[in-house]
Amino acid sequence: MRVLICGAGVAGLALARWLARDGQEVVLVERAPARPGAGYMLDCRGRGLDAVEHMGLLAELREHAVDLAELVYHDQDGAELGRFADDGPEAERTVSVLRGALVRILGDALPSTVDLRYGRTVGAALEDGDGLDVTVDDGIVERVDLLVGADGLHSRIRALAFGPEEQFRRDLGFHTAAYVMREAGTTRSLGHALHMIEGSGLQVGAYPLDTDRLATLFVHRVRPQEPLPQDPRAELRRRYEATGWIVPRLLEHCPGPGELYFDRVSQIEMPTWSRGRTVLLGDACQAMSLLTGQGAGMALAGAEALAQQLRSEGDIPAALARYEYELRPVVERMQAEGRALAEDFVPV
Repeated sequence: MRVLICGAGVAGLALARWLARDGQEVVLVERAPARPGAGYMLDCRGRGLDAVEHMGLLAELREHAVDLAELVYHDQDGAELGRFADDGPEAERTVSVLRGALVRILGDALPSTVDLRYGRTVGAALEDGDGLDVTVDDGIVERVDLLVGADGLHSRIRALAFGPEEQFRRDLGFHTAAYVMREAGTTRSLGHALHMIEGSGLQVGAYPLDTDRLATLFVHRVRPQEPLPQDPRAELRRRYEATGWIVPRLLEHCPGPGELYFDRVSQIEMPTWSRGRTVLLGDACQAMSLLTGQGAGMALAGAEALAQQLRSEGDIPAALARYEYELRPVVERMQAEGRALAEDFVPV
């Protein structure tokens, strides 16, 4: 079987590894010109952590874990509101790691047989009875048996196969931003803790990565269907200018578009995850939003489940249906939990 995967993020890399190990021929295209930087922090737990362990990468994942012993809440002027230890059985089965580190681990573990192409995406796909002719945006046409859209919330493959994003995106009423900055003094002052600063309609997170790097997270409420700003950095400064304590220093280090993540907090709800020989994976079909904290974990679990079905079921459409049947109930439950959390996630 020959498979083209669009998207070399967590889901696409994990699936490429499984399929290549099964002896399948894999072409993996990624729109970005290179691997991402640090990105935002995510939690691997449950089925996602199991999938990493099944790939033999759990020890390496733990080596790159972000060591956060406490969660500390502050008001918008920095006064401490509460402190909670990150321990217990759930913490033992949770690994917090930067998205960029997880992508590097998965990328380094790819078999050499995977044809990985950065700076490329899919321009068109035409299916007939025996397969698909997939046109890459450099003009090369690849004949494949299966096309996988693992290209995230704003999936190109979903748009080609199913229609515009707006048909499937449910916005939860927030915009979010994240970046990594270097300032040793601020970093050391925070210790080994995740600090959350809360104000009216907004929340700021800051947590140390090492001795001089600090990761940030910004979340604020927006009007329904409010468009993304043309200048995200200016918007952050406008929204958070009245917030005190360390927030002004965080905003001073806010980078430009290439290093600043800024997007809606959204979910993707699809009536079906596959059509013919095209299937979606990860956030392209099951985005749960940062409110659940399980998007990467379910992308890993989904990649393993899809590979298992393709391995055991000779009929591709049947394998895709069984993959969806296995995962959809779990995804829908987590999405419902995320919507329930939205009301209280950020103070009004």
